[in-house]
Amino acid sequence: MEHEILWRFGSFLALFALFAGLEARVPRRLRSQPRSRRWPTNLAFTVLNSVALRGLAFLLPLLAIGAALDAERQGWGLFSHLDWPGWAEGVAAILILDLAIWAQHLVTHKVPFFWRFHRVHHADRDMDVTTGFRFHPVEILGSMVLKIGLVYLLGPSALAVIVFEILLSGTALFNHANLALPKGLDRVVRLVLVTPDMHRVHHSIHRAEHDSNYGFALSLWDRIFRTYVPEPKAGHEAMTVGLEWQDERPARMAWALWLPFRR
Repeated sequence: MEHEILWRFGSFLALFALFAGLEARVPRRLRSQPRSRRWPTNLAFTVLNSVALRGLAFLLPLLAIGAALDAERQGWGLFSHLDWPGWAEGVAAILILDLAIWAQHLVTHKVPFFWRFHRVHHADRDMDVTTGFRFHPVEILGSMVLKIGLVYLLGPSALAVIVFEILLSGTALFNHANLALPKGLDRVVRLVLVTPDMHRVHHSIHRAEHDSNYGFALSLWDRIFRTYVPEPKAGHEAMTVGLEWQDERPARMAWALWLPFRR
């Protein structure tokens, strides 16, 4: 669709600026490491992953949104055989895509091969807005291939895919932000969306806690599948974020890129 990249990039920058500003004004936790050490690495992952996706586009010219347009032209996918109103198809597509991302996230924790790549995300010793895009390029490419396949199976509108992509990136920035929401507001918001306090449990050093709260956007899947943990046992201020590498290494780009290949 025309201007799709501008819409996505513009919304990403606006939301990043919003949540980075809010977490600077009302932080939830003291930082373990200064931003000057962590942010260059986490931001570099954004650039590297964008380049990787552009490279994937040479092999698979139709990424998620292009796949939606192609499926619509070819008459492929579940929704092409259903006579639903456009809004109903859009809502259903967003729900199914979000469930798929939830399931993919669970798999990256349960299957050792995938966990080797996903732990790059969890190794960050602080959780803030930049953690929302700290993912190994191999994981990002795998996630895109999954989305492309699912789009062809579903046949959603390109608009629904754009809305989902903006929702996914926006909520990833929000729920990773080091942001202190009022408790009453947090309780209301997490009825629908994953909040920073809810997702921070998922970044605990303890396996029982980081194997919970897999949602990125919607919170209902963790409640339905009983993977929801409301609070960390040690409390948000005292809990340890990250994995076993509680030193300077997770903030180094070369170390983080090579982490999946270490024993």
